[in-house]
Amino acid sequence: MSFPFEDLHPTTSQKAKRVLVAMSGGVDSSVTAALLKEQGYEVIGVTFHLWGENGNPENLRSCCGLASVQDACRVAHKIGIPHLVVNMVDFFTQTVVADFINEYARGRTPNPCIRCNEFVKYGIFLKGAETLKADYIATGHYARIVKGEDGLYHLLKAVDRQKDQSYVLYVLTQSVMAKVLLPLGNYTKSEVREIAKRLGLPVYNKPESQEICFVDTKDYREFLKKMRHDLIKPGPIVTEDGKVVGTHTGLAFYTVGQRHGLGISNPLGEPLYVVKIDAETNTIVVGRRESVLTKEAIVEAVNWVSGEPPKESIRARVKHRYKSPEGLAWVEPIDKNKAKVTWDDPQWAVTPGQSAVFYDAETGEEVLGGGVICKTGR
Repeated sequence: MSFPFEDLHPTTSQKAKRVLVAMSGGVDSSVTAALLKEQGYEVIGVTFHLWGENGNPENLRSCCGLASVQDACRVAHKIGIPHLVVNMVDFFTQTVVADFINEYARGRTPNPCIRCNEFVKYGIFLKGAETLKADYIATGHYARIVKGEDGLYHLLKAVDRQKDQSYVLYVLTQSVMAKVLLPLGNYTKSEVREIAKRLGLPVYNKPESQEICFVDTKDYREFLKKMRHDLIKPGPIVTEDGKVVGTHTGLAFYTVGQRHGLGISNPLGEPLYVVKIDAETNTIVVGRRESVLTKEAIVEAVNWVSGEPPKESIRARVKHRYKSPEGLAWVEPIDKNKAKVTWDDPQWAVTPGQSAVFYDAETGEEVLGGGVICKTGR
């Protein structure tokens, strides 16, 4: 793969610390760039072109759309910084979009934002920063990185708990955090908007985007059908005792904990939920609400933020979805890349493909690590 930054060369003074800011055209990344400029950094804004039919940004929406690229350019001009638009469509398609589709095909429910952070925003972007001889990269995430007296970097929740994004940053390593700035971690969202308004940034009141940036339909299922027709593969929906109660349209279009849209008969006379998605037999298992509650999970591809797994089981608050509550649990390292989570109390819809993120048990403030859920048990 030709590196997308290889033809870009630094032309400005190196007296100030140089930082590349990932600018999506939203208020958060715009204020990030403005704050760093105010603090005396030499700021270069970078907007990623990540997705679109035949590389056409007009087909994009959300944080990757043409309007957002234009907004980022306008903000960069307003605060007086260089701005680059970098085509990363092929890389993004191969590393994030393909994984998103393949995970659903396996009957799992992925979180593409975490993978994008690992491989794009804090992966290839950091390599690009090295090419441009930048000292740091920065993003508009709401989280904090603090270097402790132990010489290690610690990943902490944002001051604004309603906006905290530390969950999707558990993949950060010590070497990456040494090069990352997160200026918004100490601000609330309302304060960020006020800063944008004070600075006259044209995006100060721009609405937030909640969609998956590359899904160009209201329903991810329609996106999956458009991308992979072979995912439309009907199979049985059965109860836990094996009774067939319906037919599904394809495993990719369902997730653990789902209740609506199943189109099933209901012999139990009470609400039924997706309990299990079995890719080997192309079967979806449904059951009562209590059957969706889980106390155990095996997680793989574990990243311990400190760089090393603990020598024995630790107590932690474990969050198994971005918007799920944290539950107190024991986390037992199996090896360097795998761990077992055992919650004190059953958790709702712990789902393979999602990430379980470990926070310190005492305050829940610090991210200790996390990994992708591969197996669950009651």
